[in-house]
Amino acid sequence: MLHLQEIIHVFTKSTNCRQGSKVRGLVFHCESLRSLYSSGKMKRSAEDNGADRDAERVKKKLKEDEDESQERKVAKRKVVLLMAYSGKGYYGMQRNPGSAQFKTIEDDLVTALLKAGCIPENHKDDMKKMSFQRCARTDKGVSAAGQVVSLKLWLIEDILNKINAELPAQIRVLGYKRVTGGFNSKNNCDARTYFYLLPTVAFSLKDHNQEDTSFRIEAFTLEWVNRLFARYKGTHNFHNYTSQKGPKDPSAKRYITHISCGEPFMRQGAEFAVITVRGQSFMMHQIRKMIGLVIAIVKGYASEEVMERSWGEEKVDVPKAPGLGLVLEKVHFDRYNKRFGGDGLHETLEWNEEEGAITAFKEEHIYPTIVETEKAEKSMVSWMATLPIHDFEGTAMGKQEKPSGEQDDDGNGSD
Repeated sequence: MLHLQEIIHVFTKSTNCRQGSKVRGLVFHCESLRSLYSSGKMKRSAEDNGADRDAERVKKKLKEDEDESQERKVAKRKVVLLMAYSGKGYYGMQRNPGSAQFKTIEDDLVTALLKAGCIPENHKDDMKKMSFQRCARTDKGVSAAGQVVSLKLWLIEDILNKINAELPAQIRVLGYKRVTGGFNSKNNCDARTYFYLLPTVAFSLKDHNQEDTSFRIEAFTLEWVNRLFARYKGTHNFHNYTSQKGPKDPSAKRYITHISCGEPFMRQGAEFAVITVRGQSFMMHQIRKMIGLVIAIVKGYASEEVMERSWGEEKVDVPKAPGLGLVLEKVHFDRYNKRFGGDGLHETLEWNEEEGAITAFKEEHIYPTIVETEKAEKSMVSWMATLPIHDFEGTAMGKQEKPSGEQDDDGNGSD
């Protein structure tokens, strides 16, 4: 029976060991020790369970060391991935360690990266090892046409096809680009653009049949809707548009650069429209409440004066539109592009060549999912039925308390 000290002695005295072999704890960088062990020259007693465990530890450490050695041989590179996905059936974008029953987009993405050979096994459960970051932490059911994540990975051949081969059809990686080593998709993002798809019957008067699929929005109503949305442009205190901020919290002030409702179009026998909004960052539920208040005003439940009052310090009851139609359209990196886009080493983070694939994905996966789900579940119709219970005239001084466990999106949220 040979104990560990004897094993080490045999190893270090072996004439077959190449020069420079070292013993680091129980990790042996010498093939002769393996052959010595496997040939039976190291006899172990059947009763010596401790020696068995030591041998298993040796083999485990050897494998780990081989993995680390391989990782050192092939350097990982910092890249961004352009992603599109339909959020139906997923509990948001961000991975939730220890909550395997709540599947997220990142769960499937990381699994695909591992199977495709882009990351080592030990990165699967510790995303910090690949410096992973996403631009926006989209909520449950929320989709994206232009999500961007940054991470370090191995740039294998045919990388996009190999990753997509391991992903479900409702998640696609549409492009990738090399970026600077210190790039962070959240911190380097200057602005985010979302769109919201909704049936135009949402802008009908309150006494109109809310399930009327024959409703068509009039041109003057659409003009009024856009005049109301235009009032959001610029910097306002949006503390009433989230549950997370008080009126004196400086971070409740957000800058909106664009918001408008486009021309209506037909989908499955009903009329729909797309609202587009761009801002530096958004708080939890902010976009849905911005849209919800405009709908309430157009339908006749609230006066336009409520919008102006909602930016003051008073607490105002602002209704929150359903989450179904919300989609992350695009993220913007203007400062990064200006600094590094023309340095001859890096590309600008624009995706002009991928626009066709983005449009095709929206047409195949995002628009149909929203329209079909709305027709089946009537989330907008059900929500509009709750508008009469809101007290748009009442006010209450004081801070809106942040619910327990709810985190501040601070520009990284879904709406």
